[in-house]
Amino acid sequence: MRLVFECVECGGHYLPPESMRYPDGPASPVWCTGCQRAQHAAGVREDPLLARVALAAARAALARRSADAAADAERGARSDVRPSRPPLSRRARSGPGGVRSKLS
Repeated sequence: MRLVFECVECGGHYLPPESMRYPDGPASPVWCTGCQRAQHAAGVREDPLLARVALAAARAALARRSADAAADAERGARSDVRPSRPPLSRRARSGPGGVRSKLS
């Protein structure tokens, strides 16, 4: 699973490469590519503390998502016990031979 970030400037969500490197430089955990280019062109540098917080939050969300998926898979494997046939309706029980126990 990959980390998804939210841009501090525009509020958009973006998915940087797993290596956190673009061909023209490092990916930012704070800004999307468009805002990162604009901020660097304006001479604004990324706050290292904000970058560390964004990375930690993304990693925590990723860990929580994978733990939830594992719990759902475990819960789904145990709760998949289905009856062999559907329950009898009132009409099916009302006539001769309507009791299934007679068939066994």
